Amino acid sequence: MYEVIEIELLKRRWSKKTLSVKTGIKYSTLLGKFSGKFPFSLDESFRIKKALNSNNSIEKLFKIKEQRR
Repeated sequence: MYEVIEIELLKRRWSKKTLSVKTGIKYSTLLGKFSGKFPFSLDESFRIKKALNSNNSIEKLFKIKEQRR
């Protein structure tokens, strides 16, 4: 769903579990948000950007990939 974040994780060879640890966001919560069940808060977005040390903007990191029908 969040393709840019998925790419960033792959570049670092991180799992979502690793991202969870580095951001302090519960793993189950993170999975729910990645699946689209719940939105990311602004604070969580900044924590993820900081953990990834990404040059991408928040808008780019959290752009939702449109699903094909």
